[in-house]
Amino acid sequence: MAAAKRSFSLAEVAKHNSEGDLWVAIDSHVYDLSKFVNFHPGGKSVLYDEEIAGKDATEQFFSLHRTEVLHRPAYKRLIIGTVEGQSQQFAPAPPGSISRVPYADPSWLDPAYSSVYFKDSHRRLQRAFRVFCDEAMIFLSVYLIPDALLREEDGKPPSPSLLEKMGELNIHAMRLGPGKHLKGLKLMGGIVEPEEYDYFHELVITQEIGRHGTRGYGDGLSGGLPPVINFGSRELQAKVVPEVFSGKKQICLAISEAFAGSDVSGVRTTAKKTPDGKHFIVNGTKKWITNGTFSDYFTVACKTDKGLTVLLIERQPGVETKAIKTSYSSTAGTAYITFDNVKVPVGERLGKRKPGVRSHRNIVGQCLVWANQRKVFGKPLMNQPVVRAKLANMIARVESGQSWLENITLQMCNMSYKAQAEHLAGPLALLKMYVTRAAQESAAEAVQIFGGRAITKTGLGQTIENFHRAIPFDAVLGGAEDVLGDLGVRQAAKKIPKNARL
Repeated sequence: MAAAKRSFSLAEVAKHNSEGDLWVAIDSHVYDLSKFVNFHPGGKSVLYDEEIAGKDATEQFFSLHRTEVLHRPAYKRLIIGTVEGQSQQFAPAPPGSISRVPYADPSWLDPAYSSVYFKDSHRRLQRAFRVFCDEAMIFLSVYLIPDALLREEDGKPPSPSLLEKMGELNIHAMRLGPGKHLKGLKLMGGIVEPEEYDYFHELVITQEIGRHGTRGYGDGLSGGLPPVINFGSRELQAKVVPEVFSGKKQICLAISEAFAGSDVSGVRTTAKKTPDGKHFIVNGTKKWITNGTFSDYFTVACKTDKGLTVLLIERQPGVETKAIKTSYSSTAGTAYITFDNVKVPVGERLGKRKPGVRSHRNIVGQCLVWANQRKVFGKPLMNQPVVRAKLANMIARVESGQSWLENITLQMCNMSYKAQAEHLAGPLALLKMYVTRAAQESAAEAVQIFGGRAITKTGLGQTIENFHRAIPFDAVLGGAEDVLGDLGVRQAAKKIPKNARL
């Protein structure tokens, strides 16, 4: 049994303020930094500062470091006792907790608010999935945030152990929304039944993943499986779907090319049938393909002599992927793919011939906390009217985007697939344009609020840096925002009654 730690007065702590004998107090705990001082990433001189050595350095610590630093095992071992008369103020919230910071979570998670959209099953799923995310983040160092930061540096895919754990809980399947693919599955340990799962449940999963603020990491978990589920043969589904749902194999959607982005009709990758009609021979390239570097399967748009078709292509000789270095995120696995005389069975054609509110909200919450925490000229940033004006604009953008998103999600829950295509393509295009532009404006204001910290990949500003670096790509990924905005207006124009007059 471990010995109980002692309680020290601040006067006793003050006696240990020299080289070889250095203590500090942070948030009611006393740390012996005598040996650690030589390993301090910021250098030893910072710790010997007269306002830190032998003092209560709580305020100085939180002006330089994120709270989770204190809870890393390596630093917990430096604790030798507690401060007399003090209690811990900044303990980590229990896994799954709802943030108490205004606007850091959607309003429907606040008990004081009601919602016509989210029901008990959505709340059960949200609680269970947030606990999974938070427990993984806190107790299993290879998961989520720690894993994402490592992958940002080494360019590797998300850890296989995480992908397989998500597979055990059928999270990969739930991320694809409601449908027949969920039949017979035990979702999140039985939290929600497949028959009651709807687009709001999918929204819960998506927003909880986005809550952790690692954009590319979340995108790297996505794939091109829906076309297989909706249009693939039974044999193809039986082989591919279980592999992807289990997390053992990855898949990507390979549509964009150097000369064909938002204009899909311009693809140049060809698929020509062999003389016996049993195979396609595929040649061409794909560019800017998210998760392409790591994928085992590729859902590929090709041009045939009778128009466009989509094929499922397994990684094999003739398929070459090359990572594209972008300022977006290495862990997204963005790839340039070459298909050189790749032989694909005709049975792997998909069908017959014939689309960041949560990450935005995360930034709003962090800016609110930082403006209240950071002091300049002896007063919190929050005292500055210009800072409050920036925060007001950020809150308005994220709340309006959330409301629009929830409204469209409701329509999806009550429309057939055909009706969604007919009525929601335009609104979805306009929503995508709005939230990407709004998020870019908030990213710029967040940089101003955080200052120099907003350009560092670690520490207090790491989430702001990641968001500001990655958010411009949302204006392009999934369709350029200008093209989507035009699509939305064109769809509306077609429905204007011919006899409408002012």
